Amino acid sequence: MAVSASWTWTCKSVRIVCLVLLIITIQVHCETVQDELLFAPGGQLNMKMGQAKPQRFLLYDVNPGEGFNLRRDVYMRIANLVKRLLEKDNWVLVLPPWGRLYHWKSRNMQQIRIPWSTFFDVESLNRHVPVIEFEDYIKITGEAAIDEHVYLQSYKEGWTDGKWEERMHERECNDQPTYQKNGEGKYRGWYWGYSEAYARNFRCLSIQGVAGTLVPYLTKNITARSVMIDRAETALHDTFGRSLYWEARRSLRFAKHLRDIGDEFRKTYLDSTDAKDKTPVLEDWREMKPTPGSAVGGPYIAVHLRRQDYARSNRKEVASLPKAATHIKKKLKELKLKKVFIATDAPVSEIDQLKVHLKGFEVYNYIPPRTVHDKFMDGGVAIIDQWICAHARYFIGTGQSTFSFRIYEERQLLGFDTKMTYNRFCGDGEPKDCEPPSVWPVVY
Repeated sequence: MAVSASWTWTCKSVRIVCLVLLIITIQVHCETVQDELLFAPGGQLNMKMGQAKPQRFLLYDVNPGEGFNLRRDVYMRIANLVKRLLEKDNWVLVLPPWGRLYHWKSRNMQQIRIPWSTFFDVESLNRHVPVIEFEDYIKITGEAAIDEHVYLQSYKEGWTDGKWEERMHERECNDQPTYQKNGEGKYRGWYWGYSEAYARNFRCLSIQGVAGTLVPYLTKNITARSVMIDRAETALHDTFGRSLYWEARRSLRFAKHLRDIGDEFRKTYLDSTDAKDKTPVLEDWREMKPTPGSAVGGPYIAVHLRRQDYARSNRKEVASLPKAATHIKKKLKELKLKKVFIATDAPVSEIDQLKVHLKGFEVYNYIPPRTVHDKFMDGGVAIIDQWICAHARYFIGTGQSTFSFRIYEERQLLGFDTKMTYNRFCGDGEPKDCEPPSVWPVVY
């Protein structure tokens, strides 16, 4: 039976249409899978086939007055919140840009809108939970907009009947919010120095509990694609001191370019290298589980001597310069060492006084070259100080200081004995045998 030319063309047309539809279907599926792979938890490829869950973004910020090292602690709380949220939906944590911190005293530079990669190893963070910089968030979403801004606050009436219990309710704001709705219906305020950033909605949430308390609220009460948790320090750690806490802490590595600067200073002035000190750093923190006491450290003592605001407020934990020098000399003689590295916020005049008190010993402190300070700013210089302190044979910190606490943790992660790490100066208002810092051993 003969087949007409028109019928043949119709069959070809159908085949072409089917082929085009097949190609489009495959392309859409691949893009969906690619989106799921891009933000797979822990930096691992998520090979689960099928429809990917919509991408959601969690942003956060803290009280503007909080310091650099407390902010690192809040990061761990929120990172572990994301760890739990990933069990429900496809979340990624948006890292809040750094800037305008109280302890960053250099006023000759604009220290705002600083990405996390300036100070920390973002690839290392991704091995714990998926994270992106705020600039990347803008590129992905197409604008610096946040769907829901949730401002955490305490309960105005305090604890119920004087008893602490976990609870959470949307309430009227306790205080007048600094974020205000403009004529375009956008909430404007301080979003890390980005004048173009805004929120579409704003609400206050009274909370009393750990960060994990927010999981049902974020997964059931809010369906928006992007959510910002403001005043995130209000929510406490879910598992302080346990394995999940330490996973987040272990992932929070300093940027390699800052570690390299600290390593060069150690080698040049303190006769300290990883090989000599037995402080090797593996590329993947998940593979590092040093035995406590395996690290020896460089042939020097390191101290963190907090001054300025601590000294001005006459805190009892603060040692005077003569008392601090006496403590340092005693420990140098005991360990048969000649060198001491000092990390301090003290003015040059006080550092000079301390050197006079330590006559006969070699006193070092890190003074950044102009190029380093301009590029990495006050935050980067503080990290270099912490990294050098973390490798000393023996460390002495300042009581109640989060700067010292972060060094305690860093030394434990390198394998130092707690007795060579958890030490502090006794303040002038304390006895000579003042209580040492609490030891929080690493849990793997």
